[in-house]
Amino acid sequence: MPAVFVLIWSTGFIVARYGMPHAPPMKFLVVRYALSILCFLPWIGLAGVSWPRTRVQWLHLAVTGVLMHAIYLGGVWAAVKAGMGSGLSALIVGLQPVLTAIWLSATGGRVAARQWTGLVLGFVGLVMVVSRKFGQGGEANWLNMSLAVAALLSITLGTLYQKRFVTRCDVRTANVVQLGAAFMATLPLALMEVEAMDWNAELCWAMAWSVLALTLGGSSLLYLLIQRGAATTVTSLMYLVPPATALMAWLLFAEPISALTIAGTALTAVGVSLVVRQPRAA
Repeated sequence: MPAVFVLIWSTGFIVARYGMPHAPPMKFLVVRYALSILCFLPWIGLAGVSWPRTRVQWLHLAVTGVLMHAIYLGGVWAAVKAGMGSGLSALIVGLQPVLTAIWLSATGGRVAARQWTGLVLGFVGLVMVVSRKFGQGGEANWLNMSLAVAALLSITLGTLYQKRFVTRCDVRTANVVQLGAAFMATLPLALMEVEAMDWNAELCWAMAWSVLALTLGGSSLLYLLIQRGAATTVTSLMYLVPPATALMAWLLFAEPISALTIAGTALTAVGVSLVVRQPRAA
């Protein structure tokens, strides 16, 4: 499940490269949320799964939906639209495992020394992977930096919130509640965008992949991973996303992979393995 999640989640920047020139970010996301809900509802009906039973469950799922869909995705897509390069945005969002570990340590959670070592190695490897993209149209300004940092804080807080407050329920119904909350939060912003969506082949492909793979697949896997694993272990998987994205960009767009990228990918893999590896029994 973690390997499939990383592969799917890594396609996010590839989708942005295809879809961003043809649609404003909030309108794209609103359509994505709506289509995703329409895909989940028949699946829920055919499977006959139950919905969350209490108002408190619905409320907690709605909060995580706003944090992990509306603000996180909205911040990343808006930052890229505002001129931030994929390398810098990936690096900023890649701070999530470190923030998660700091928060857990500050609140009494246990983060082993081995895991701290893995977090540091993983982050160094991440910097090596994305370093060549600095300066390639990725100029930072107060607007896109604020958007990227908001996305980082939102995905971190959303992960911790879900692990703490969201009780186990079916992933399909949970996704519908989360996506519905994200849709309602994003719709006012989408209505304020003056740019229209240009429905060409690239935008249609990007939308289809965003709905079927990233939302129905990636978001569902992330939900399950958070429910079943420790927060630090799950978030450390995000370190593997930029290296996987670089590999996909090489395959799809012939973007060069340097020796620094290969070394950074290897270092990142070592760091993540230190975080997720279970301690050997005595």
